[in-house]
Amino acid sequence: MNYRTKTNISRTIIYIILILLTILCVIPIWLLLVNSTRSTPEIQSGISLMPSKNLILNYKILSGRGLNIWRAVGNSFFISIFSTLVGVYFSVMTAYGLKVYTFKGRKFINNFILILVLVPMQTSIIGFYQYMSKLHLLNSYIPLIVPAAASAATVFFALQYLDSIIIKDLIHAARIDGCSEFAIFQKIMIPIATPGMFTLAIFGFVASWNNFFTPFILISKMEKYTLPMLVQTLRGDVYKTELGAIYLGLAMSILPILIVYSLFAKSIVSGIAMGAVKE
Repeated sequence: MNYRTKTNISRTIIYIILILLTILCVIPIWLLLVNSTRSTPEIQSGISLMPSKNLILNYKILSGRGLNIWRAVGNSFFISIFSTLVGVYFSVMTAYGLKVYTFKGRKFINNFILILVLVPMQTSIIGFYQYMSKLHLLNSYIPLIVPAAASAATVFFALQYLDSIIIKDLIHAARIDGCSEFAIFQKIMIPIATPGMFTLAIFGFVASWNNFFTPFILISKMEKYTLPMLVQTLRGDVYKTELGAIYLGLAMSILPILIVYSLFAKSIVSGIAMGAVKE
């Protein structure tokens, strides 16, 4: 068996494995979308891969029992967009400062950021809740947006990304030309780091959109519920027999994520790949 034949066989096996993994990933999402168009008796009758005709009826059931689904969608978009903007901008600024400037304690800060990445949010939620309560920020979106500026995971990724693209000679040249430090960051570093920032923005948006734990702890007013919080209420007795409406609510919660990934998949891959390259 020659080299070309072995290569073709190996490639075929890899393609088969990838196709099987893709099917395993897609089928649960497809079943969720299909069930959102089916009635409760149809869902109870068994699995179907073909959509039905009850989408409008399920939506009427979903929106007709006191749930303002579109308000929750708007709340989720508001929090996700602003937390993403704040998180990406200030995280890249922090990573830029740690990469460009030499100061005492820089290594300690880098190591401390790595430790914070490994610490789950749940371990500090009690203290965070008490702190927000003393600041009278409960039932407010501020605790869900502003802390994104100090996201350890985002700073860590930005550090790895800037390590592969930063050009210190360009920064020195800008200083010689009289450019201020903030102007260097704004006019030189941000355009260079745009692909990585774009990838960070996508991941930040998805994480904020899917975040259920923190809003559930801080928000108690139903008109301020995010979409994942509103979907959680579908588990109540009002909807326990309306499976189609439940599936529709779940489908509406993941649909924006599917759209984001389908539109920007190439940007996500290229941004991660570029951040992994070291000179």
